[in-house]
Amino acid sequence: MSVGIRHDDLRRRNRAMVISAVRRAGQPSRTEIAATTGLSHSTISAISADLIQEGILTESKANEPTALKRGRPQIGLALNPEAAAVLTVVLSLNFLSVAVIDYAGQVIAEEQQRLDTLVMPRDELIGACMAIVGRRLQDPDLDVGSVARIAMGIQGITDSRARAMLWSPITPLTDIPFADILEKEFGIPATMENDCNMMAVALQWRDPARYRDNFIAILLSHGIGMGLVLKGTLFTGTHSSGGEFGHMIHRPGGALCRCGRRGCVEAYAGNYAIWRSAMKMSEDAEPVDVGDADMRALAAKARQENGPEREAYRRAGEALGFGLGSLFALIDPAPVAMVGVSAAAFDLIEPALREAIAQTAGGQHSKSISFDTEPNELPLIREGCAARALTFVDQEIFAPGGQARAGKHVA
Repeated sequence: MSVGIRHDDLRRRNRAMVISAVRRAGQPSRTEIAATTGLSHSTISAISADLIQEGILTESKANEPTALKRGRPQIGLALNPEAAAVLTVVLSLNFLSVAVIDYAGQVIAEEQQRLDTLVMPRDELIGACMAIVGRRLQDPDLDVGSVARIAMGIQGITDSRARAMLWSPITPLTDIPFADILEKEFGIPATMENDCNMMAVALQWRDPARYRDNFIAILLSHGIGMGLVLKGTLFTGTHSSGGEFGHMIHRPGGALCRCGRRGCVEAYAGNYAIWRSAMKMSEDAEPVDVGDADMRALAAKARQENGPEREAYRRAGEALGFGLGSLFALIDPAPVAMVGVSAAAFDLIEPALREAIAQTAGGQHSKSISFDTEPNELPLIREGCAARALTFVDQEIFAPGGQARAGKHVA
């Protein structure tokens, strides 16, 4: 009996390795998969034949021989887009987005909606999320039976099993079990994810050479958030959203933060904080929602003249720099991706940020610390949610074997 169990485990592991190699490489040949996985050619041939028969993989003619190559052309393997689908939901400040992603990772349908999340009652907020998902699932061009998983990303603190939103700065509402509600409503397994964590997951998939072992994704938007990867693993803390960088204290008793406390990094570097400072408003002024267009105009003015606008960005850079320097003192310097509308103003933020880092123990090697910028967080959050959901389909549904299509075998 134990021999059979070990054989099943080995088969599942090998299938997972092959599927993962195809997902990573796009359209690799069997020879390329052997080099990546270390599996024998005979094992890969047998597994790929099964996966093709089950409709999970297809053969691709992408790897045609060139003038520099000789011999028989290698046939590539590709993910079958129709094998399964996942649905992503992203809820942020005054904004809701849903997308249907096929098994190959391509967006096949999407919808976006403006909401007033700060004042919406609980039932209305939940209802809006259910309605937009329901509309996508009712699309006549979508085979609902192929939808294997729903992944929802939201700013704030989610619980340790990624089932619920515990707290979010986008709404005064707390303790909303979105994943349970989605599952009950649509009969599709769902998960709840922290938005900045999903940005980090997406970066790891997009550029594994740079974002591999240790790196940080910082959200520079209305709020300040962080996704942290250490030794190749996403750091989640005791809940699933550890790494509340924006609510580390920069100045005790300082400016009013959106979370209700004072002196947080976000109270100096969030969009509302930069705006508040640039407009010479009191640090006690309540945070307000500032549109992306207004932030871009503010950055343009800060570049033109040395006034309160430029000083506001300097203060933001200082808060971010001291926060990162303290973090680097714990984990060592690592690549940083700045994401969000204020990442487009990183040229205004970076000088003060680097100066602050250099004053910390974590800034001993500040000149070697590198930054990338991405001004739009939505694609990253969505890609991270999709990557999580598709990896679940790969490893927990298709790798065990015996299924032709994911949606037919998911409760």
